[in-house]
Amino acid sequence: MELKEVPKHIGIILDGNRRFSKRLMMKPWKGHEWGARKVEKVFEWCVELGIKELTLYAFSMQNINRPKIEFDYLMKVFEAEFSKLLEDKRLYENETRVNFIGRIHLFPEEVQHKMKLLMERTKDFDKHIVNFAMAYGGREEVVDAVKKVAAGVKNGEIDVDEINEEVFSRNLYMNSEPDLIIRTGGDRRTSNFLIWQGNYSEWAFIEKLWPEFEKEDLISCIADYNSRERRFGK
Repeated sequence: MELKEVPKHIGIILDGNRRFSKRLMMKPWKGHEWGARKVEKVFEWCVELGIKELTLYAFSMQNINRPKIEFDYLMKVFEAEFSKLLEDKRLYENETRVNFIGRIHLFPEEVQHKMKLLMERTKDFDKHIVNFAMAYGGREEVVDAVKKVAAGVKNGEIDVDEINEEVFSRNLYMNSEPDLIIRTGGDRRTSNFLIWQGNYSEWAFIEKLWPEFEKEDLISCIADYNSRERRFGK
């Protein structure tokens, strides 16, 4: 399928790992390993298709309340995957900058350490960008941005009359707006993902669970995106 236009920035809600695992009669949290493999594939597809920026909703604020056995398992998966990513030559060959957005201070120290290493080692790259939304929530992001703006006002760094959308956006975890957001897993809701940045994003909801997502699904979502007229309220 030939694509007439490729979105510069795509967001994806990675939904359905646990349901996928249950289908295979495995422990629910084992599906996260399958999901991690799929993330690696999506990196490759985005480079092939010329997508500059990718934001992945990998772990929400609500996910922190998962049962301890699942939470601990997930932390091991994250630490292992980030360790692999640090050594992945493709990251450096493709000049990919890695960001983590969210309340990352809530993660165990060893996971935080890997996150900080990835951000430090790739901070000068700008050919491609991957944002992992971790311990992330859109409302939480707005609250944290309000606190930063308020602190700026208190310290005399920001004049109240100068506060506008641009100033507010600069104080968010991420000052970039996806053209297209894809949600796997069949649910038709936004689940607190990029509620500020996604105000005019096009959305695609697909039935496949995240580990089942394939390159043709990504291409189909982009083709559908191309068929829409983006009016931005005009």
